[in-house]
Amino acid sequence: MNEDLAEFLGTGRRKTSVARVRISNGVGEIVVNGKPFEEYCRQEVTQKTVLSPLKVSSMEGKVNVRVNVFGGGVLGQAGAIRLGIARALCEMDMGLRAALKKAGYLTRDGRKKERKKPGQPGARKRFQFSKR
Repeated sequence: MNEDLAEFLGTGRRKTSVARVRISNGVGEIVVNGKPFEEYCRQEVTQKTVLSPLKVSSMEGKVNVRVNVFGGGVLGQAGAIRLGIARALCEMDMGLRAALKKAGYLTRDGRKKERKKPGQPGARKRFQFSKR
């Protein structure tokens, strides 16, 4: 199989967002849901979050990234994309795994919104208690 045409897959999840990431050798083009990266991720915080695994592994500008992401909000999607990119980079080159692991990009953030409990106004909040 020709390695120039090879695509490496990675799936990332964060809260309720799911990102399917495909990485191939290229010139640094990033497309998210059919839109250019800068158009989809307008906030500087989300752009830094998404690009951080590429910077740590020094692959920025060397690979093309195609992402399909759905569910959740802006920051949840950015976290899902970051995990997907990190996993796809590990598939591409196992030598990058140590740097990505040290930076914490291969660990899934399992925090989700806690469900509302019955007999309470929220997940943790209780109705006011009256002794008399």
